[in-house]
Amino acid sequence: MASGGAPVPGATHWATKVELTISCENLMDMDVFSKSDPLCALCINTSGSHWYEFGRTEMILNCLNPKFAKKFVIDYYFETVQRLKFSVYDIDNDTYDLGDDDFLGELECTLGQIVSSRQLTRSLLLKDKRPAGHGTITICAEEITDNRVADIEVSARRLDKKFLWWSDPFLEFYKQTETGWQLAHRTEVVNSNVNPIWRPFRSSLRSLCGGDVERPIKVDCYDNHVSGAHDLIGSFKATLAEMQMGTHFSPAEFECIAPKKLKKRNYKNSGIIYINNCQVVKEYTFLDYIMGGCQINFTIAIDFTGSNGDPSSPQSLHYINPEGYNEYLTAIWAVGNVIQDYDSNKMFPVFGFGAQLPPSWQVSHEFPINFNPANPFCAGIEGVVAAYQQCLPRLKLWGPTNFAPVINHAACFARQALRQSMASQYFVLLIITDGVITDMDQTRTAIVEASRLPMSIIIVGVGGADFSEMEFLDSDDKLLCSPRGDVASRDIVQFVPFRYFQGNSVALAQSVLAELPDQVASFFNSYKLKPPNILSASDPS
Repeated sequence: MASGGAPVPGATHWATKVELTISCENLMDMDVFSKSDPLCALCINTSGSHWYEFGRTEMILNCLNPKFAKKFVIDYYFETVQRLKFSVYDIDNDTYDLGDDDFLGELECTLGQIVSSRQLTRSLLLKDKRPAGHGTITICAEEITDNRVADIEVSARRLDKKFLWWSDPFLEFYKQTETGWQLAHRTEVVNSNVNPIWRPFRSSLRSLCGGDVERPIKVDCYDNHVSGAHDLIGSFKATLAEMQMGTHFSPAEFECIAPKKLKKRNYKNSGIIYINNCQVVKEYTFLDYIMGGCQINFTIAIDFTGSNGDPSSPQSLHYINPEGYNEYLTAIWAVGNVIQDYDSNKMFPVFGFGAQLPPSWQVSHEFPINFNPANPFCAGIEGVVAAYQQCLPRLKLWGPTNFAPVINHAACFARQALRQSMASQYFVLLIITDGVITDMDQTRTAIVEASRLPMSIIIVGVGGADFSEMEFLDSDDKLLCSPRGDVASRDIVQFVPFRYFQGNSVALAQSVLAELPDQVASFFNSYKLKPPNILSASDPS
């Protein structure tokens, strides 16, 4: 779930958090031998014609009427016009860039329009404002006032075989609303198994049952088809209170019923769904952690490889123009000015990589830019900028471009913080780079290991290089795997190309930091870690 929202200058009141659920109908079919594979991207307007991408839903294969499970959580300010743009694409490849995917239409509106309607349905439009076929988009808004979540473990036995002797089952959980059933959660597919055990998942009570444990929840069990024409195996309805009766020793059992088979003689069911565990817990928010004493520790890593060009040449990415700026400095200012407000001492360690250092002129992939290994800290963003400017003339830009050493360095401190058994510290590593990673296997391994630590990684790509490998690391649709096959426990990398935000440092900061609040809160909640000063944090109920 993407969460956050553009900070509003001059806003004096706390924002109301609003959750948006997206669905579409009658999308254009852009594929020849199958149906479109839609994804919805949400962009937020910062000023004038400047938009930044806030988040994306999952991609759904072969579907012209998608109901997206991933939701957006946005800060809503009554006194401010907040312009949103929902763009739908048919995903045809694995690149992060949506510019090479088929455009299925978009809707521009304000958050106020959605909130006042609660459910807003509009026609999708093409770039020239013509209708995108008969396609429509529906956005449902719900205020977040309940921070309780349900941790659910579910399995099934003896499901109907839909293809020869097996099925590929998945579940969809629906909330009952005034206008019908709204998708709350979709599990993964378990292939070739009529006795599946799905991965445990967490869902908010708001999404499942509107906070009412006695409100019915509908669960549909499908046999997955790549064509998108999934076969319904069966369904059942139950309240969350009934699901909570299940334990590992005595699971709650629900018959999976196929409506079309009810009239058949001797039909009993199409399998049994077991709720092996369903626990309702209180979840702390990002603000709970920050106000409860959690510190955000900011580390910066700067690319000093030779592909940046000679810093004395105006063509170099490290060339500091007469105004005192380059792309590296702009990225540092943009992200650092936001982050530093959450760090009490505002002392930031800054490292370089890929340069030859005096006096031995050996290549280093992790060196403090103030040349003081015992104290690599810079005082505030101003200190970072000063240290950067002073170190440039003393280096020889070289190579290769290795990320793993600086990631492992930051991870070392995050690992130590995790041993404190409280949510006292979270680490953010900003890597600014101009090119392709040389140690991709080691970097993937380092990121997968760091995903289990209180740590996030922001990568800003400067210059015009091919950043497809960076986009691969930013695994929004599929969790990153190490070369050995280990899967990351969560997505901790956010990558953006600087060129998308030329001249708009506010939009750059908003884009790279949009996922951070949810990453902080979801990590600490998953480890059941409370804010250090529990009395300072609000009660999450």
